[in-house]
Amino acid sequence: MAGSAAASAFFPNPGSSPAALARGSKSTTGDLPETLSVRGIVAKPNTPPAAMQVKARAQALPKVNGSKVNLKTTNSDKDETVPYTSSKTFYNQLPDWSMLLAAVTTIFLAAEKQWTMLDWKPKRPDMLVDTFGFGRIIQDGLVFRQNFLIRSYEIGADRTASIETLMNHMQETALNHVKTAGLLGDGFGATPEMSKRNLIWVVSKIQLLVERYPSWEDMVQVDTWVASAGKNGMRRDWHVRDYNSGQTILRATSVWVMLNKNTRRLSKMPDEVRGEIGPHFNNDRSAITEEQGEKLAKPGNKVDDPASKQFIRKGLTPKWGDLDVNQHVNNVKYIGWILESAPISILEKHELASMTLEYRKECDRDSVLQSLTNVSGECADGSPGSAIQCDHLLQLESGADVVKAHTKWRPKRAQGEGYTGLFPAESA
Repeated sequence: MAGSAAASAFFPNPGSSPAALARGSKSTTGDLPETLSVRGIVAKPNTPPAAMQVKARAQALPKVNGSKVNLKTTNSDKDETVPYTSSKTFYNQLPDWSMLLAAVTTIFLAAEKQWTMLDWKPKRPDMLVDTFGFGRIIQDGLVFRQNFLIRSYEIGADRTASIETLMNHMQETALNHVKTAGLLGDGFGATPEMSKRNLIWVVSKIQLLVERYPSWEDMVQVDTWVASAGKNGMRRDWHVRDYNSGQTILRATSVWVMLNKNTRRLSKMPDEVRGEIGPHFNNDRSAITEEQGEKLAKPGNKVDDPASKQFIRKGLTPKWGDLDVNQHVNNVKYIGWILESAPISILEKHELASMTLEYRKECDRDSVLQSLTNVSGECADGSPGSAIQCDHLLQLESGADVVKAHTKWRPKRAQGEGYTGLFPAESA
């Protein structure tokens, strides 16, 4: 009996709830006994006398799937389930690290799979892909290369990139070339020595040959380099290719001279500036050969030729967005104004094959211009099967010439169709 009483004190009946035990143990005054905790769970009783102590058989609690299970103790009367309450420790409150590790591993494996699906490898082993379009210097530091993706807003009604788009890409590579070479001063493409003398670059002549026009999402690769042009000028060339096929898209050459930003007059090239840019000259390479340049007709005074048909567009004015950081109209904007007077019948059925521009005078934001286009007499009807030549003149309404140009147009062809004409594609 003494052993049973002691066992009952340590291991109460499972069917008895803490509340029942509390009711049975209430004193006459209604207070809870000292053996109960504030949560109503039986606390460890006071140690009985030595004669009443009973040694209980104990063993480590097993775990099944991470959960502790109750032990069953057997006495002489019946089997009783002993409830076990684990104490709250810092270790028990930690999350299941195996689940967290599995989740992190899954995320990394998914990210690695997506990364390997991207095509980061170059098309040719000897060429690094300019993934983000920043550009880099190649060929012993004399050529700058940059890639451009044709965006949806850069294509026109015929689903191909416009000539203005390609010219903007060319201008961007020119500026990035100067910047990457460490020659960029405060002006628009000016070197540090030019900035000290308030000198800027202005284009005096551009010649370009277009083999084909890229489409939306095509990647174009633009190479540019500089060379000397006389005593006081600099020549800059471009070679634009299709990045995937390597086929030539456009080749262009230009001549640049220096202008004093304050006086707006042409200036000689100082020796200090020549010392800056001279080491970067690539005089052994030309985008357009002399023979091809001779085939490009120079702008003349044919706008008043009675044998040609004339088209005029008046009232052209520069907008604030047409000015560059040097406060003069961007040279690409002049091309858009020139084509404003081209007849719509030519634009719909033909595409620009070549262009020669001569810049005579700059205009400011308060200028009012007019664009004149003369189409050769035998081509004035704009028949789709024939080539067309045009002379263009952009002038101030006061009569001063701003830009003269000569263009050649070929019939539009199906996408991907080759062209063999006066200017076959050649490696520049």
